[in-house]
Amino acid sequence: MRFMRWAIICATWAILSTLPAAAQDHGGKSDRPPPPASPYAGMEMRPVKALSDQQTADLKAGRGMGLALAAELNGYPGPAHVLELADALSLSNEQRAATKALLDEMKAETIPIGERIIADETALDRLFSERRVTTASLDATTARIGAAQGELRAAHLRYHLAMAALLSPLQVAHYRELRGYATAPAQGGHDGHHHPAD
Repeated sequence: MRFMRWAIICATWAILSTLPAAAQDHGGKSDRPPPPASPYAGMEMRPVKALSDQQTADLKAGRGMGLALAAELNGYPGPAHVLELADALSLSNEQRAATKALLDEMKAETIPIGERIIADETALDRLFSERRVTTASLDATTARIGAAQGELRAAHLRYHLAMAALLSPLQVAHYRELRGYATAPAQGGHDGHHHPAD
């Protein structure tokens, strides 16, 4: 009988010890976990809220930022990556010079557009932070940003188009292999530009 009492006491104690501490707390404290942090937490410290430091640096340097993926992944290499792979692609001296010229032209065109995007994003940020934003100012600023983003993307895509025209089909196919792309893209129409071989 004494053993049974002791077993019941031990079992009860074991059950009570597994209950959450909040359930035993009579002080009125909530047992709910704190709300999860916003995925935007920390971004409020950015100089321009809509742009990361990396995005700002990329815009200032004229880097592609993935804007030309429609070209890159469909057999139209970009000049920056072609120059990086110049030896592996066996570029001729003429091809190297033409590719370098394309890259210089691309940066000369895209860096000023990137600077405009940064300036307009800064202006938009300031409109909100200073509580001066209106529907008219919002529409005007975002329209400028949207137009500049479209202009920037078109510029990067044009240089991929020009780059593909300077390479042989074999070089384009080898470029795709070097970049780790799994399969050749579907062949398009006869547009006068080189496409990767099947």
